[in-house]
Amino acid sequence: MDQKKLYKTVETIASQIFNSEKDMLIAVLKQIVGQKETNIIGGRIWQLNNQKEAYKLLYQTGKIERINPGFVLTLKGYPVFDLIARERTILGSETNAILRKKGIFNYSASGVGDKIKIHDKFYYEYLLALNSDEIDEELRYTLNIIATALTSQIKQRKYSVRAKTFKADLDKARELQKSILPEHEYRFHNYEIFGITSPAEIVGGDFFDYLEVGDDNQRLGVVVGDAASKGVSAAAEAMYISGAIRMASSFEIKISPLMKRINQLVNKIFADDKFASLFYGELSDDKGGLFLYANAGHNPPFFVRSNSDIIKRLDPTGPVIGPTPHAKYSIENINFLKGDILVIYSDGVIDSTDQDFNYYGEERFISKLETLKNKTVKEIAYTVLDDVIKFSKRGKYNDDKSLVIIKRIK
Repeated sequence: MDQKKLYKTVETIASQIFNSEKDMLIAVLKQIVGQKETNIIGGRIWQLNNQKEAYKLLYQTGKIERINPGFVLTLKGYPVFDLIARERTILGSETNAILRKKGIFNYSASGVGDKIKIHDKFYYEYLLALNSDEIDEELRYTLNIIATALTSQIKQRKYSVRAKTFKADLDKARELQKSILPEHEYRFHNYEIFGITSPAEIVGGDFFDYLEVGDDNQRLGVVVGDAASKGVSAAAEAMYISGAIRMASSFEIKISPLMKRINQLVNKIFADDKFASLFYGELSDDKGGLFLYANAGHNPPFFVRSNSDIIKRLDPTGPVIGPTPHAKYSIENINFLKGDILVIYSDGVIDSTDQDFNYYGEERFISKLETLKNKTVKEIAYTVLDDVIKFSKRGKYNDDKSLVIIKRIK
């Protein structure tokens, strides 16, 4: 399942009004268990009890035989809890005799919420355990994204009480973020580029940049990123990633090691509820129009041919940045001909909704692009953004929106 779409689904459910964290976690679990897209057949929520030094069963659902309410697993008797504290999300074989009798033999489990210290070790507030007919890396990635989204929502609930005191700082942050973003327009050899971003709040998690690689003006890096969630924390992550990539580009690091290094930095520096999608590509003065790129879980950009109706999606070549420290990123390529356009965008564009909660969507986006492919990059960007804003004027969901348009003009 698409990681960004899954995150948005969980975030949409979890951002509703609930009386407690428990109610929020249960609502999300109910929604994802049984979905065809996730292939999850059962799930459980466990809550850490500091005094008893154990995890207590909080809720269970799905096609698994019921465990007795209040069942506990002690920290000492279940060393896998230490592994979850280190790795966040694991695939495991059940060792507890009682749980095995209930038909639980293999599972995927992930930590959710803050980490709490008990005897010089840290354990997550909650554990989310899922069962599927296919216990594999795909399930681990799926659960990792679910746990990341839930942790983010739990922390946002705790932080929201303090939000009003931040207004002055937010104004300063907005000016700082605006100063870091590059100029909209850029010209590189046979290409014209135009980028624009529109944050949902005072500051946002979207960013883009144009990076001159080396001193010979033969390569230009184009990056578009989207730090998960919105507001100050997303903006801080976005600025960090943008700065790290800009610094790395000065060393002329190849794309695959660059993506791997940025992923490890985000995993190390930021809390484990943070991640970002990232698209990085390099133009060159190559006459054949070669464009090399890597896509870390970002919305697939659209490559629009000028002389045909073909529109190619540049699908992810690796997972989102942050949650999986040892992830690998492969490199793909396309070739620009004169008039061809590459449209890189953040999910705030297609996920914008109208008052009836209808999404702007890829289909409308592609139709709009088809009518604009003979326009300048600036005209394309502003026309699309204006159409999205008008569509979502009375909408119930609003996210950061960014567009970077690249066009070969000769």
